[in-house]
Amino acid sequence: MEIRKCLDCGIEIRGRIDKKFCSDHCRNAHNNKLNKDSKNLVRNINNRLRKNYRILDSFELKDGKTRTTKTRLIDKGFDFEYVTNHYTTKKGSIYYFVYDLGYLPLDNDYYMIVKRE
Repeated sequence: MEIRKCLDCGIEIRGRIDKKFCSDHCRNAHNNKLNKDSKNLVRNINNRLRKNYRILDSFELKDGKTRTTKTRLIDKGFDFEYVTNHYTTKKGSIYYFVYDLGYLPLDNDYYMIVKRE
């Protein structure tokens, strides 16, 4: 019978025949090493999206929308580079969304904040 070794630490594994790691710690450590390169990038992008969402959500919406200025958004730390999707209306207006909350650039540096139903 072939001796199986943990993919992370190399010690002998006992138990199920398809077991690859000796413990949850080794399994987590091995997967963290595999995902290390992209992990920081994804974490940073998710943090920026989460922050943008919290900022949009901090505005009180009446009938699913409200208005604010670009300055107020920037002062709260909003980053216009990070959105999850956009929607173009038939008239050509482009709404930028962070999940279900979005904004529409208006004239004179005003923005309309909306919530998608």
